[in-house]
Amino acid sequence: MSRRTSSVALQALYPGTFDPFTRGHEDIVHRSARLFDRVIVAVAASEHKGPFFSLDERVAMGKMLFAGIENVEVVGFSCLLIEFAKMQGTHVLLRGLRAASDFEYEFQLAGMNRQLWPEMEAIFLTPADQYMFISASMVREIARFGGDVSRFVDPRVAEQLRQRLAQKKLEQMASSANGRG
Repeated sequence: MSRRTSSVALQALYPGTFDPFTRGHEDIVHRSARLFDRVIVAVAASEHKGPFFSLDERVAMGKMLFAGIENVEVVGFSCLLIEFAKMQGTHVLLRGLRAASDFEYEFQLAGMNRQLWPEMEAIFLTPADQYMFISASMVREIARFGGDVSRFVDPRVAEQLRQRLAQKKLEQMASSANGRG
């Protein structure tokens, strides 16, 4: 049943690097899917960040995680966020906030986006309490040192992290062996 009398679907764009998707990201997506008619999980290429997983891998990860949610779509993008939002036909930018320090950055970002496109509105959601402290960079760091990340990511994501780390270790060993010979 629609939450509005308007025939226009209310949609939101939830952008991020999602490297990898965490339980906090999942929580925001699940909750926003109840608030909006359509949620576009926009996976940023973010090449300047040197992502652990490729854009295609992160998009596939998101599609796997949200396959059962009818009104959620996962897509990758590598352009200016405002331009991507216009291409998707949405004026709502959804952002997750974990702590006060996130708010300062997000507040600046929302102001800059509004300068670029005054019709853009930013909506902030906080993840459930048990996910407030999780960040993708912390998850990667814990995984790099062999720590258990199962409480912070879906088991399938944890397995992808384990496989990627094993692959990187093999690549490093091969590189070291080639450097000596």
